[in-house]
Amino acid sequence: MTETTELIVIGAGPCGLAVAIAARQADLPCVVLDRRTIVSTIERYPLQMTFFSTPERIEIGGIPFIASHEKPTRADGLIYYRRVAEHFGLDIRPGEDVVDVRREPEGGFIVDVRRAHDTRRYRAANVVFATGYYDNPNFLGIPGEELPHVAHYFLEGHPYWHRRVVVIGAGNSSVDAALECWRAGATVTLVHFGEGFDRTVKAWVLPDIANRVKEGSIAVRWRTRVREITPTDVEVVSDTGAAERLPCDAVLAMTGYHADTSLLRRLGVPVDEASGVPSHDERSMATPVEGVYLAGVIASGNDANRLFIENARGHGELIVRDILVRRRPAAARTGRKVAGGER
Repeated sequence: MTETTELIVIGAGPCGLAVAIAARQADLPCVVLDRRTIVSTIERYPLQMTFFSTPERIEIGGIPFIASHEKPTRADGLIYYRRVAEHFGLDIRPGEDVVDVRREPEGGFIVDVRRAHDTRRYRAANVVFATGYYDNPNFLGIPGEELPHVAHYFLEGHPYWHRRVVVIGAGNSSVDAALECWRAGATVTLVHFGEGFDRTVKAWVLPDIANRVKEGSIAVRWRTRVREITPTDVEVVSDTGAAERLPCDAVLAMTGYHADTSLLRRLGVPVDEASGVPSHDERSMATPVEGVYLAGVIASGNDANRLFIENARGHGELIVRDILVRRRPAAARTGRKVAGGER
């Protein structure tokens, strides 16, 4: 059975929800598909995570985000985005993994979905890719990375009580993991190829991790890379060529994530090999393939810090306005008001 709609949004993160809200406000039929669940990236954040932004800067749909602290927490975000989706009555379908999108000869797209026990097919005039990047860790490509005690996601420090933990990286995820594991009773060593913490580390966290390193509570190996992981230790090598084996019980490889652009490439959307940015018009978020749009961090390519909720939540309005203009070219040419705004 094939279900037909005007707009398919792939990904139910905050930016995908913002697209669906704009579509709802413009009376544009829209279905949101997600392989996991609503805002699943936030759901997989560390339990004690706080956002960079204040609540009003990550609101969507004009719905106030009320939080008890200046910086909202992971739990605050999950509640807020669920409530927003329910308020607008968005058609969000968890557990629907998009495995293929292809153009039809007569126009529009076929979207094939894999579910837990079956498959499903949709037909849509337009498709928005709002898939983010959190499903795709940046692997190191070293021996032992596939071992069961190696993780690319971190939830909380408790499981690492009285264990020796090597944390790879020096960004926010690495710093949060190192501090939480240490506070939970772990012995922590941080390994990074640079000579200091990343400039993106939260300002209110940086003094904490710097003091723990200074006092020796958390060990660190600067200008050092991991060469091999074994069940009992990690072999590292410094930029001087000196090798060392660090005994460990767990490895947290906080090496970042990247967007999966394979479906976009198959549709014919050019992707810059150097930057990883899919070709698109930032005024409408439209790609060169008519009817295909980008929303959120997938538009930033390899630089995941360029786009985030507060500066990408407006993508939905840009996309829906462009769809409406394409549907009503006469109104667009004369400047008459159309649903969702004016052109």
